[in-house]
Amino acid sequence: MSATIPDSHRDLLDAATAVLGTIGPDGRPQLSAVWFLAEGDTVRLSLHTSRQKVRNLQANPAVNLFIHDPAAPTRYLEIRGDAVLTEDADYSFAARVGDKYHANLRDFDGPTGGRVIVTIAPTRVNAVDILAGA
Repeated sequence: MSATIPDSHRDLLDAATAVLGTIGPDGRPQLSAVWFLAEGDTVRLSLHTSRQKVRNLQANPAVNLFIHDPAAPTRYLEIRGDAVLTEDADYSFAARVGDKYHANLRDFDGPTGGRVIVTIAPTRVNAVDILAGA
């Protein structure tokens, strides 16, 4: 099952950051601010393999991505789905994310490990605008 992001909230896919929710080893949610790229209804992240959120996703691919509209606090987009992790050995996807954010993601990485591409295909989308009644 897949879900689509409505046109009313598609602009939020250009936001600076999103909040990634994963399930930690103790069964509790772990939230992290992340950079992302959106392509259609698919959202992708570049994460370093040393991070807890990567280990969380390897153990349980259930994921939630929350994008808040800073100009309208009652408007947000929530994307739920399952994450698929693929190796980004040559950092080609990381470079694309870095281009969006004017950064070299290698600068954030330690001397060991690498990067993975986290692909989130939505299974449920909640597009909320409380003031508009949606």
